[in-house]
Amino acid sequence: MPPLLTRYVGGRLRLAAAAILLTTTACGAATTVRTIHPPRVATPTTTPTTWPLFDSIPTPSLIPTATPNHAPPSFAPATARPTAKSKPVGTFQPVVGPTLGGCQVFPVSNPWNQDVSRAPLDPNSANYIASINSSRQFLHADFGSDPSYGIPYVVVPASQPFVPIAFTAYGDQSDPGPYPIPSNAPVEAGSDAHVVVADSGNCHLYELFNASRQGDGWAADSGAVFNLNSNALRPDGWTSADAAGLPILPGLARYDEVRNGVINHALRFTVQQTQDGFIHPATHQAGVNNTNAPPMGLRLRLKASFDLSPFHGESLVILTALKRYGMFVADNGSSWFITGTTDSRWNDTDLNQLKTVPGSAFEAVQTGPILHSR
Repeated sequence: MPPLLTRYVGGRLRLAAAAILLTTTACGAATTVRTIHPPRVATPTTTPTTWPLFDSIPTPSLIPTATPNHAPPSFAPATARPTAKSKPVGTFQPVVGPTLGGCQVFPVSNPWNQDVSRAPLDPNSANYIASINSSRQFLHADFGSDPSYGIPYVVVPASQPFVPIAFTAYGDQSDPGPYPIPSNAPVEAGSDAHVVVADSGNCHLYELFNASRQGDGWAADSGAVFNLNSNALRPDGWTSADAAGLPILPGLARYDEVRNGVINHALRFTVQQTQDGFIHPATHQAGVNNTNAPPMGLRLRLKASFDLSPFHGESLVILTALKRYGMFVADNGSSWFITGTTDSRWNDTDLNQLKTVPGSAFEAVQTGPILHSR
């Protein structure tokens, strides 16, 4: 029988069964606990927060955003590089920002798209890495050719009809519907049941957690809408379709990007236990009172000294991105699990190279203060 997990919904305690899945693809053959959502705090605040990131770096111009969102941190502008004549797999390329469906996935100045290879080391880095390593010591691709792994998404046109969304748990922290979600939108396999839709007509991202069809629309525990042309964050204290309050799609390893030889953004990963705090661009905490556990939104990067010469193909592209852009703690789940898209074209043998990368090869980047829900 699966163990029981406690969750708080609307101030009342509820029990939910955690999904225990046997993995047989790039996710490995051992029994693995996949994503687990601990209590989500329902105490939003919209108080603006200062951003003491990357001292002496000029603050880029930010796109004005509507209340209750506020501006994200100012990250160091990426250094321009000469355009190479060819794009061999695994080499750094000039930053133009990731795109999808004709839309840029957030401005180049957005934290997801910023080069952190030279950002300062977090003074608590060693303790964070030790905490993550206490449950698992090696990197792992939580995606592969098996369609039951990874997170699917769909791109819809401007003509896609909007449908009603009924929120069943965290409606007070969700962006109200309607959303342009097709009736046949793919739902993530497993307990999280994420639905991710990118609207190419208005360049917005719509994401649901624990989603299912309901009448002419959808029901979900929570939902979030992100303007892909904006650097806006969710209000402090608010979750999203992800526990950290972050968007999901920008942090996925996408097969189309890997096939082209470069990922120009940070990735998303999970750890077994987080502390009760968050670092922007995350806006929500879902952890325990342990300052050595990583907070939501902590950014790790692969150390510059880690030798990539033994790696090739898809894994090399992913590891190269982890050196330059790193990865965000986005949810509680199996430690060191990197999330990618659901795609049958992934090469599981190639992705298995990631299992040889130890957690000790990573270090935490200092990107801002740890905040707490009030």
